[in-house]
Amino acid sequence: MELRIIFLDIDGTLTEPGANEPPGSAVEAVRRARQRGHRVFLCTGRNYDMLRPLLDYGFDGVVASSGGYIECGGSVIYDCPMTREQQEQAMRILRTHGIYRTVECMDGSYTDEAFKEYLRAHASQAGCSDLLRWREQIEESLHIRPMGEYRGQPVYKMVVMSPSQERFAEAADLLALDFDLCIQDNNRNGLISAEIINRQFDKGRAVRRVCEYLGVPLKASVAIGDSMNDKEMLETAGLSICMENGSEELKRLADDICPSVQKDGIYSAFRRHQLI
Repeated sequence: MELRIIFLDIDGTLTEPGANEPPGSAVEAVRRARQRGHRVFLCTGRNYDMLRPLLDYGFDGVVASSGGYIECGGSVIYDCPMTREQQEQAMRILRTHGIYRTVECMDGSYTDEAFKEYLRAHASQAGCSDLLRWREQIEESLHIRPMGEYRGQPVYKMVVMSPSQERFAEAADLLALDFDLCIQDNNRNGLISAEIINRQFDKGRAVRRVCEYLGVPLKASVAIGDSMNDKEMLETAGLSICMENGSEELKRLADDICPSVQKDGIYSAFRRHQLI
């Protein structure tokens, strides 16, 4: 039996978005795969603080902050926060262009309260009330704190919400030298959600780093995800799987599609590809 290294995204893959409890079937799949000798890693855009509640379920390592921080068997093998100059530049550009920021550090995340004020002021627009409720739920479940509590800790990634395409495009041009900007959502209210990620890493390069560290060929890696911030991870791994609830563009890139997170997708994928 060929032993595999399995990389699992969290939100929309291992759990429902913003949740910290995977379905029992996924927990069982991970347990059985590890019993067979496979290694299972979390590979997520979440920072270490956000993913911490899931560590009790048993994993061999973590890729956090979209590849900016990697642990393997308890050892840190990669750690790349923004430089102070990058951090200050990004914060200044986003603030100047009126783009709402959530900064993700090792010990927590901090968000502009003004974004919720914006949503309340536009509550009559379709979807704004729903987005406000979702935002408040996410902040509570992932322990995201107000920006006023941020004390300048090193930042690994930023998640932004822009009220317009024009503002986002202008800021993106100024940030493009140091950062990749991955658009997550462009909704009917004109709000654009995106991730700002250092060009020195991504989930795909994290897969390579883990495989090289463990001396395992890339062809023995398996990646399962659902959104476009999983693109590089799926392109790099030997076997790529997209959740049925995932991005249509990502599905076209994947080798296989498994059922949704609500329909025991992880367990189904592990069984189908003889990981358990």
